[in-house]
Amino acid sequence: MTTPVPAVTELPGKPRSRPRRSATLVTGCVLTGLVALLALISVVWLPYEPDDTSGTRLAPPGDGHLLGTDKLGRDLFTQVMNGSRIAWEAGLGSVAVAAVLGITLGVLAAYAQGWLDDTVSALLDILIAFPTLLLAMLIVAARDATLGSAILAIGLAQSAVVARLTRILVKRVLAQDYITAARTSGTSRPRIVAAHILPNIWPTLVVNLALQFGLAVLAEAGLSYLGLGAPPPNASWGGMLQQAQATFTTAPAGAIAPGVLLVVLVVGVNLIADGLRDTLDPARRRSA
Repeated sequence: MTTPVPAVTELPGKPRSRPRRSATLVTGCVLTGLVALLALISVVWLPYEPDDTSGTRLAPPGDGHLLGTDKLGRDLFTQVMNGSRIAWEAGLGSVAVAAVLGITLGVLAAYAQGWLDDTVSALLDILIAFPTLLLAMLIVAARDATLGSAILAIGLAQSAVVARLTRILVKRVLAQDYITAARTSGTSRPRIVAAHILPNIWPTLVVNLALQFGLAVLAEAGLSYLGLGAPPPNASWGGMLQQAQATFTTAPAGAIAPGVLLVVLVVGVNLIADGLRDTLDPARRRSA
């Protein structure tokens, strides 16, 4: 008697879905890794000093300048390398600020009850509805236009999104039976948060923070384009785009290089977020 084929072999979707998820995550890591490598190299080595204007103005690629020079005679490849470092500093710094403030506020808001809960929810909704770039511009305008001010402003603007998501996730976990059992056994709130809440919400938070990183990089580029980001000679990609728009026809590399790298970094981070979401979400793994 022939043994029937098990039903598991009739589910071809799972083997096919794993390579797609792996390809998404690997592609994202490769794209972001290339920009990260450029940023790391810029920390220890640059072709020229950032403020070196000894080159021929608007020189084409070649003659010691891989991407040519800008209208002041500065090496464009040096500026692109500096811009990659600034992009990573802005993204990581802003996400760190948003994570610390947002998660803390979100956990506190989840434990709030009655009118306090309603008030916190309304304030978070108002902050989220306010455009991130505009809020960052207001904060930077009240301080000096520096990279630190931009990081702080973007992080504060993004903390409302992280706080709202954290509040929703924590409230969902607080409704579980094991949380009730932990409370009954006399476990303190900080212990419940550290041992039960954060381990259950971190997969979703990691994905969201990865997305916030890409948005922070774009926000910093926007602020620099408006002259509210990192000051010269540390050229940001947004500042390079602003300066190159007047000379695009004669020196297109000044706009193309930072624009391409900006797209590569943001797309790479978003691919990583998609890959992490598919990998860390149990529901997606079961449905795959």
